[in-house]
Amino acid sequence: MTSVLLVEDQTLVRQGIKSLLSLVPEIAIAGEAPDGEQALRLARELRPDVVLLDLKMPRVDGLAVLRGLQQDEAPPPVLVLTTFDDTELLLASIRAGARGYLLKDVSLEQLVAAIGVLARGGTMITPALTARVLDGALALPAQPDPLGPSNPLTGRETEILRLLASGLSNREIAHALDLADGTVKNHVSNLLGKLGVRDRTRAVLKGLELGWF
Repeated sequence: MTSVLLVEDQTLVRQGIKSLLSLVPEIAIAGEAPDGEQALRLARELRPDVVLLDLKMPRVDGLAVLRGLQQDEAPPPVLVLTTFDDTELLLASIRAGARGYLLKDVSLEQLVAAIGVLARGGTMITPALTARVLDGALALPAQPDPLGPSNPLTGRETEILRLLASGLSNREIAHALDLADGTVKNHVSNLLGKLGVRDRTRAVLKGLELGWF
């Protein structure tokens, strides 16, 4: 069972999403928040498996929630669900720590699949948004030691990075490549170090930026 904290300021939209997710046996709504202030409080109290987060909210918006959660020792994975097809907002979400990005026109099946991916430790960047992320990736702040166009990763690390971009968890990658979970974890740690990034999302974005996919 995957517990979800639903953060959405529009009551009708929030109730609609809650009603749809309530039809899915493997998902439990842990709580609801109509604004960012309550979202931060409930995320820390309820410790949900996934936070489903709107970006545009009064007072404390979604980006502020993301930044606030990143200050915690073990922040829950956050899936941004927004109506705004805006590259700058998407990139700002990435920088703030979001692990998934969906527009609100997705189907229930796509939403449930994305929640499952994040709950298993993966990252979900939908194909419809990938082009926008790639176009905007050049606007991301440069790393202290920027990489050249050549790929510093080994063949195995590049293969694992591609699977990370597909939203697979370490365990799923291990199963797909017939490797031990610990081996995959070491490969992921190594490729993060080589790319000079701190998490899987930024690693995928760096790979997109440099044209490795």
